[in-house]
Amino acid sequence: MEALVCRKLGDPTLPPDSSEHAPFTFSKSHPIPILNSSTSVRVRIKSTCLMFATGLQTQGKYQEKYAPPFIPGSDYSGVVESVGPNVTKFEIGDRVCSFAYVGSFAQYIVAEETELYGVPDGCDLVAAAAIPVAYGTSHFALISRAKLKSGQVLLVLGAAGGVGVAAIQIGKICGATVIAVARGAEKVEFLKSEGVDHIVDISKEGVIESVKAFLKTRKLKGVDVLYDPVGGKLAKESLKVLSWGAQILVIGFTSGEVPVIPVNIALVKNWTVHGIYWGRYDANRRGVLEDSSKDLLSWFAKGLINIHISRTYKPQEVHLAFADITDRKVIGKVMITFDDAKAITSSKL
Repeated sequence: MEALVCRKLGDPTLPPDSSEHAPFTFSKSHPIPILNSSTSVRVRIKSTCLMFATGLQTQGKYQEKYAPPFIPGSDYSGVVESVGPNVTKFEIGDRVCSFAYVGSFAQYIVAEETELYGVPDGCDLVAAAAIPVAYGTSHFALISRAKLKSGQVLLVLGAAGGVGVAAIQIGKICGATVIAVARGAEKVEFLKSEGVDHIVDISKEGVIESVKAFLKTRKLKGVDVLYDPVGGKLAKESLKVLSWGAQILVIGFTSGEVPVIPVNIALVKNWTVHGIYWGRYDANRRGVLEDSSKDLLSWFAKGLINIHISRTYKPQEVHLAFADITDRKVIGKVMITFDDAKAITSSKL
């Protein structure tokens, strides 16, 4: 099968096999994984997402580290190609999506049937790859942790990115007043199309002044929920517009800087800080993720969420995708798509 193998840790924007420093090797003859239990399922991958965290992983900078060689990649979608003898949930040909800690940058992956979610008929299978992690992170953060309510004010940093767009859409579903922060005219125009209530273009204005002016016009006291996948200076500034009793959702640090939240102010203003590491719930409270995924797939089927794909790439173009993420050119999600792999003769191995 085709696969992108991380042979060494390094810069993911280097073309595969381009030099001794390039982390990726593109293989057309990587071994196809075999079923490893009676309840395992082999999926022929159609699409897999690229994330900022995956780039960190290939550089050895992510909190969970893997020694090369390994196949990177997490959330994916595809079609069931083979099932174990005791699989009852899925049949060959079913459309599914899921996530893995590693392994989705390949044409095939093996997972337990309990780890897979059925993609409803009529839903775009390529787009469905964004459901488990990008939309799952935002759904879990806003619904399970912050318990976002109608009428509350939600401030989304990095609003044009994958999890940011998801947070905006889920915030609107919840009935929140949504303020989006992004950089540049193209992203601003996109966010307008998403129906946000106010947009801060940080290439032209400051967060504090812009948000306070908007809140004043709406006669609102402050931001109730801060959704922060960025960190750094932007996160520090955003603290100044939070209301008493606000909730801070710490998603990630795409700025490269971990912000310091002054706990004395958190004490006085009764703020709650939530750490959101979605993947760890797989090991500790998987039922939460299952409920989240079911909600999201139902919303997807009903058209309540719209997954925006900035661009799709072939596996050999992975470096271009990572470059776009690094250069902050992405609006929504970027995907690697695989051509339909050659069918394997046996359906049960």
